[in-house]
Amino acid sequence: MRLLIHEKSLGRIAADLAGACPGVEPVVVNDAGEISLAGATLSPETAQVDAAWANADVFFSGGARAFMTAALKSPSLKWVQSGAAGFDNPVFGQFVQKGARLTTSHGQSVGMADYVLWGVLDAFQDGAGRRAAQAARQWERRPFREIEGSRWLILGFGAIGRGVAQRAKAFGAHVTAVRRSTAPDVLADAMAPPAAFLDLLPQADVVVLAAPATPETRHIANAEAFGRMKAGSVLVNVGRGALVDEPALLAALDAGVPAHAVLDVFETEPLPSDSPFWTHPRVTLTPHSSGITAGNVPRNDALFLENLRRYLAGEPLQNQADPKDVLAGG
Repeated sequence: MRLLIHEKSLGRIAADLAGACPGVEPVVVNDAGEISLAGATLSPETAQVDAAWANADVFFSGGARAFMTAALKSPSLKWVQSGAAGFDNPVFGQFVQKGARLTTSHGQSVGMADYVLWGVLDAFQDGAGRRAAQAARQWERRPFREIEGSRWLILGFGAIGRGVAQRAKAFGAHVTAVRRSTAPDVLADAMAPPAAFLDLLPQADVVVLAAPATPETRHIANAEAFGRMKAGSVLVNVGRGALVDEPALLAALDAGVPAHAVLDVFETEPLPSDSPFWTHPRVTLTPHSSGITAGNVPRNDALFLENLRRYLAGEPLQNQADPKDVLAGG
């Protein structure tokens, strides 16, 4: 079996791959976009791979185009392991249209859940004000809000949303989760369908957006939603930029509700330098980096190796995406 893999990824897992999967032939792509098999140079048209590991090493390298071309031009491609939790990149839809199975990765969910808690704690404790007082050498005692007893509304209850819920509940928060399935979950105090999202906003102290971008979720956080949020509430978006109507959010922030927004994703990335979000006093923003942690890479490597073992054994794969969701752009 031929596996399309980035040179850096192979360097990390070569020993495990040779020991556990001796029949796998790595087709290697480097940062320059050069493709090789056992030292022999291949073209994207002659790579002819059966599986591909499209992780961050690929997407953030100069070899991304060659990698994707080789995968898409391989009629034998049957499985693609993504390094991302979502699948709104159009190339994933192309893989599915070819008949390949797509599996996603949730290794970054640990760091993303930590990020959400950091953002909310910083907003509740007026971290910006505290840092300003420190910079000005002002000895100011500031009261702050506690998470205990606060009510959290989490849109999207996959690995990221559940990780957020686990942490919030450890602080004593009440969690309502919004997802398609309303079956009970041990990490949520209440479950609700997406249709109830707007009606639940008036009770929420914290609103976390952790859902994929689909036609149904596009601009779900809009002027109507912001109009229903309670005074003092905090909005956090770690899902996709398309979930938020950004002009409506800016207007709502100017009006004071929500009181603060913690934003890691935007409709246009990189965020333009003239965006009002950069300097808005009620905004904490980061450059789509909430999942970049030291633990992310080893978790994703371990998931890939486990799924590769399952693939070779003919067993069900972990985190296999529904083709309908992929084709919908979620």
